[in-house]
Amino acid sequence: MSVAMEQNGGGAFDPVVLISRLALAGLLESLVGSRDAISASKEELDFLSNLLQSKELHALFKVYNTIVDRVRDDRRCSPVLSSSMQTTLDVMEVILPRIALSDTSRQLFQLLQNPHIQGLLCAHDAVAQKDYLPRLPDIPQEMDEDEETIKIVQLVKSTEPLDGEPDSAEPIVGATIKTDEENGKIIIARVMHGGAADRSGLINVGDEVCEVNGINVEGKSPADVLQILQHSEGTITFKLIPADTKGGARESKMKVRAYFDFNTDVDPYIPCKEAGLSFTKGEILHIVSQDDPYWWQARKEGDRNMRAGLIPSKALQERKIIHERLSMADQKKKSESDDYDREDIATYEEVVKLYPRPELPRPIVLVGPPGVGRNELKRRIMELNPDKYHTPVPHTSRSPRPGEVNGKEYNFVPRELMEEQIARGEFLEFGEYKGNLYGTSLESVKSIIRSGLTCIINPHYQALKMLRNPDIKPYIVYIKPPVFDILKSTRNAAFAMSTFDETNSRGFTDDEFNEILRSSKRIEFLYDHWFDEIIVNDDFKSALEQLLEADHKLKTEPLWAPAAWLQ
Repeated sequence: MSVAMEQNGGGAFDPVVLISRLALAGLLESLVGSRDAISASKEELDFLSNLLQSKELHALFKVYNTIVDRVRDDRRCSPVLSSSMQTTLDVMEVILPRIALSDTSRQLFQLLQNPHIQGLLCAHDAVAQKDYLPRLPDIPQEMDEDEETIKIVQLVKSTEPLDGEPDSAEPIVGATIKTDEENGKIIIARVMHGGAADRSGLINVGDEVCEVNGINVEGKSPADVLQILQHSEGTITFKLIPADTKGGARESKMKVRAYFDFNTDVDPYIPCKEAGLSFTKGEILHIVSQDDPYWWQARKEGDRNMRAGLIPSKALQERKIIHERLSMADQKKKSESDDYDREDIATYEEVVKLYPRPELPRPIVLVGPPGVGRNELKRRIMELNPDKYHTPVPHTSRSPRPGEVNGKEYNFVPRELMEEQIARGEFLEFGEYKGNLYGTSLESVKSIIRSGLTCIINPHYQALKMLRNPDIKPYIVYIKPPVFDILKSTRNAAFAMSTFDETNSRGFTDDEFNEILRSSKRIEFLYDHWFDEIIVNDDFKSALEQLLEADHKLKTEPLWAPAAWLQ
């Protein structure tokens, strides 16, 4: 039985070795002189002889020696730092608040955003980090049919998970084990990114566990193995049969925003609670592995803990949500099943940092139920700075009234033309009132954006499907009503007029307040995964201040946005 010894740790060594042509010639001479003493076929000896004399091998050693010589003797080749891209991002965040005040800062910011500059810096970091080595296949070994390669791995016991059966998980080495369904062997099911097993580079998915600390695990269950590990102290020694195909896939750099809460303590499906990663809706997660179709590995953005945790995959979470909705629909006897007929199932969305562009400010979109105060917020913020905030001029098919100016109150267009534009999908929202068409065109929104002004609109919530795209890049602010008692008291105290009454000559009724809350619940269910900001309008002054703060953040900070917007 051939045994491959591997151990995590050991002393440092210098790989700088110059190989000369004389050394190759000496090796060839030794090969020729030892032909009779070597138990190898003529074909094998001829192959090795031709290899040692080949021009390709000599050229390869020449290149190798040149690189090694420069690294050893010319320290000027060493990079100053290996994270220039991150340094650039840090610089961009520092100068971002100054771009409106300084032309130099704005020019530097635009230069650092240039994709060619960023590509050059990424290439520099890859070379500095030596992330350019090829991944060579394993050298095939000929062995007898009953001969197996064994590797012995030693790890220091830590507080990281190794699990088998869901109820017998024990924090040990950052890997999970299971019983192979075909042969009953104990195998490595998963290696947690950033854990001890992963950092060692010696344990791979599919490896068969033969012994743990000298104890044969043949015929034992994962729970038995965990008991052995539980009572182990200090160094743990694994004897493993390597899997046919090794892992080693590079860590993914995908980042997503979570659109649901996940608690490992209460989830009945997670294979190992100790290995799970709990999170709340809205958090940014760094997905490091999607190898498992049901359980991804992830870290929270900005978390200094490098060990990843298990989270439900997108497919698994979608199945869970569908099951929950069907159950709820059955409980309601399908009388309210349309409440759960969401147009999409929100689980995760891939995101990237979107930096503000002063020349193309993102529009602010106010959504919320009728009567919540969106119109008043839009009116007041535009009054505060009419040279900064603009709203699109709506289109209508009716004729101008006395005193109305085309392009001011409305864009007056023939009904036939407006119907054609609507059919082509050029309106983000439209409707008919007393025989006339009214609507807001997408081009009117884009025109304001191109002018360098902040477009602020308060469309019907269904318009979000048209607005949320790479051309518009909206910042969606949801204006949420407070609870019934506060909603009623604040509106009555302000003598707010009902928006449900066309004459706008009376206050809200209790039924109308309840309708506002019902509509709010519906909007949140359908679109809350698209909200960038939520403002509860329980005090108008406070709500206006929050809206201004959101706009300031939008113009001065890099914010997470759908990755598709930058592709």
